[in-house]
Amino acid sequence: MIRYNLICSADHDFEGWFSSSKDYDEQAASGLLTCPVCGNTNVEKAIMAPAVKTARKAKATKDREAKAAMTAVAAKIRQEIGKSCENVGSNFAEEARAIHYGEKPERGIYGSTTPKESAELKEEGIAAHPLPDILVPDTDKPKLN
Repeated sequence: MIRYNLICSADHDFEGWFSSSKDYDEQAASGLLTCPVCGNTNVEKAIMAPAVKTARKAKATKDREAKAAMTAVAAKIRQEIGKSCENVGSNFAEEARAIHYGEKPERGIYGSTTPKESAELKEEGIAAHPLPDILVPDTDKPKLN
């Protein structure tokens, strides 16, 4: 289908859809095209800008799609962390040590530490990695007013 912007001799703008450019030419030649506003049969194609897909538009579309995909994956990860891990808050370093040394049952935890506590965990060989904010479960994020 082809869409043309049309205009009648009374300057009424409207659009028409045709199966081909030949179809438009035949209808125009036989007087079948009429203005929906005034009924005028003196109708012509109006000047219109083509809808060209530029490389910039294509990149913007790809970027939006990639961002949407990453956001969806992050949401699934957040949900899984919320279901299977415990937020131990500021007790993270203590809990991580207790789990590492077998004093508490092994389980997934997350929380917060100071840079000093984080360095001490690393020195002790305790695997602990920062959790990016985008992966923190929504229930644990501060509420904005």
